[in-house]
Amino acid sequence: MKRLAFFIALALTGCASLPSDQKRLALPAATLDDKRPNIIFIMSDDHAQTAISAYGTDIGRIAPTPNIDRIARNGALFENSYVTNSLCGPSRATMLTGMFSHMHGFTKNGQALDNASWNWVRELGNSGYQTALFGKWHLNYSPEGSGIQTWAVLDDQGKYYNPDIITPKGRQVIEGYATDITTDLTIDWLTHQRKTDQPFVLMMHHKAPHRNFMPAIRHIQKYIGTEFPTPTNYFDHYDGRPAAASQEMTIAQDMYEGHDLKMTTKEGSGELRFNPWTNDFDRMTPAQRKAYFGALQPGNDAMNSADMSAREMAIWKYQRYMDEYLGTVAAVDESVGRLLDWLERSGEMDNTIVVYTSDQGFYLGEHGWFDKRFMYEQSLRTPFLMQYPGHIPAGTRVEAPIQNIDYAATFLDYAGLPPRAEIQGRSLRAVAAGSPPADWRDGVYYHYYEYVRGPGNHAVSAHYGIKSERYKLIRFYGHVNAWEFYDLSRDPDEMRNRIDDPAMQNQIDEMKRQLSALRFRYHDDTGPAVLDALTSQSARVRSKRDAEAAAGLHHH
Repeated sequence: MKRLAFFIALALTGCASLPSDQKRLALPAATLDDKRPNIIFIMSDDHAQTAISAYGTDIGRIAPTPNIDRIARNGALFENSYVTNSLCGPSRATMLTGMFSHMHGFTKNGQALDNASWNWVRELGNSGYQTALFGKWHLNYSPEGSGIQTWAVLDDQGKYYNPDIITPKGRQVIEGYATDITTDLTIDWLTHQRKTDQPFVLMMHHKAPHRNFMPAIRHIQKYIGTEFPTPTNYFDHYDGRPAAASQEMTIAQDMYEGHDLKMTTKEGSGELRFNPWTNDFDRMTPAQRKAYFGALQPGNDAMNSADMSAREMAIWKYQRYMDEYLGTVAAVDESVGRLLDWLERSGEMDNTIVVYTSDQGFYLGEHGWFDKRFMYEQSLRTPFLMQYPGHIPAGTRVEAPIQNIDYAATFLDYAGLPPRAEIQGRSLRAVAAGSPPADWRDGVYYHYYEYVRGPGNHAVSAHYGIKSERYKLIRFYGHVNAWEFYDLSRDPDEMRNRIDDPAMQNQIDEMKRQLSALRFRYHDDTGPAVLDALTSQSARVRSKRDAEAAAGLHHH
């Protein structure tokens, strides 16, 4: 395995020249505005909003994230931050392009984004910004041709221990822990490679805490022995919710006992239970493997020697899941702290926008689940925190609903560049400053496409829907053909589907009209050919203006 210091040099050599289109379009140095802010865009993978202590959650109080919380204290925390398609690749494509999945064409994992597509990073690079990406890419093999000038990325999902790192020079295995390696590459670029007379865009994109949730050795015992409260709906029966009932993502039944939970076959044995992806552990050195699984052995032995009921085993699995997941988050929080410390030491803090987000939310036992995909709150919501000293008031808490279609427009705005017609989101600049535009959105649109049944694929039916401040309407299609409707003020855990409740029919009809208007506005004609008589008639006969007026929605 190559040493990290050598590989940093390898990664950054050969990245200095701009692609041909950027050579042609980049502004002369004399025209650059040195007052334009730097932008640091930190993204983790599958980091639940409920696992960030700044959001004031029960989990956050037990497992705090003090460094991520610094961004909230220094700037703004967005209380109502949502994704448009809760799946890794599609969400990342939306963040880069500012478009919904059906517009940029990346609707399901396994597809690929065309690197020649417009993206906001290329646009800022063309205007004189330095651009760099370290960590997870997960849109295709590599960012080659995307307009990102310097990059070193994990191979697809990447491995937690001793991962492959891909650069323009090729690929090498680097010994170490993925979160630490990504942070080291990031800080080395800031310290030794960036040009101090140009603003920069820097993306630090972590693999963690994506499945299979492997903490760094220093954190493996961080939460062992901590009791996390089991969610009240952990043993959900999914009454009246056929799509929820047909999924394959429960912790008790569907989480792999070897791969995810690191459970052993019997007391005193180090042999793992069913583990279809052995190479995640094969990458570990003997010393890493001994330290990691040695720390888990006492818990595994106690589990194997206990005579547990099915319910007790389900709760044991939940506790092990939380130990592993939140232990994995710990290194991400340390990484954020290292980066903020660098900004303070370097004097760049006041002229740098820092964003922390995740590609989507994640279930931490709610409804008995792990993973994401559904339009229910835990996976629809994603953390979003942003600081920019002197421009975003410290300690701001933003209530206005935002989506990941808004990121591209936001970065263009702060960089002084004009908006683009194809972007479907809006800049968050005024929202973050505490003054949302009067015509800000009051409903968010969501569309999930990927239905795959079989081991590891979760079997979540395709669906789309609308969420307002109080209500949520979801249309499942394909494998499950059903509507769901929730009054979130009375049912925040989304346990009672009221689609057939006579008392709610007027509100349901209104939400269907609003859903039709949003689908029209965002040019989404994907999904079932016919919705129902109400929405199909509305789509046929209403003009865009009439549809929006009937829905009572404002622009975006």
